[in-house]
Amino acid sequence: MILGLDISTSITGATVINGAGRVVYCKAWDTRKFKNFFEKAEHIKNCLAELKGVLPISKVVIEQSLQMFRAGFSSAKTLTTLSRFNGAVSWMCYDLFGTIPEYVSAPSARKTCGLKIQRGQKAKEIVLQHVLDTVDGFEVQYTRSNNPKPGSYDRADSYIIARTGYLQCQKEKN
Repeated sequence: MILGLDISTSITGATVINGAGRVVYCKAWDTRKFKNFFEKAEHIKNCLAELKGVLPISKVVIEQSLQMFRAGFSSAKTLTTLSRFNGAVSWMCYDLFGTIPEYVSAPSARKTCGLKIQRGQKAKEIVLQHVLDTVDGFEVQYTRSNNPKPGSYDRADSYIIARTGYLQCQKEKN
């Protein structure tokens, strides 16, 4: 089984796909209520350990953290914190599942899954709609303002990462 992770210090998306390509687990692990880096990491560690207890994970694929600045987006402090958190969760995955995580960039994962994002389009919205249209049982709850509730985009992104890992495995088998 393949675990795909969209790691963030606020909400981490986690999806597991089985050997038949079906989603068997898709959750958003919310760490917004935790005060510091270590409490957040401890919560993710507990979620991973719980997952290990019920599903035999053989491959872990993680969305690569941002590597450069973009105007209007993340600051140096945010990028550094995200990279540290990504590294901590990567180590937890290695330690718990005994497999070296693989990393894939979001644009590469979207391309592998057949998604084309045009310049100016909001990638998160397109990814979420794609997952809603193609994945049986994937549901999203909405706010009163008709926006997806927190965690929806993270779950969708983690599916794209897990699906990329699954497609890579299929390619290697052939």
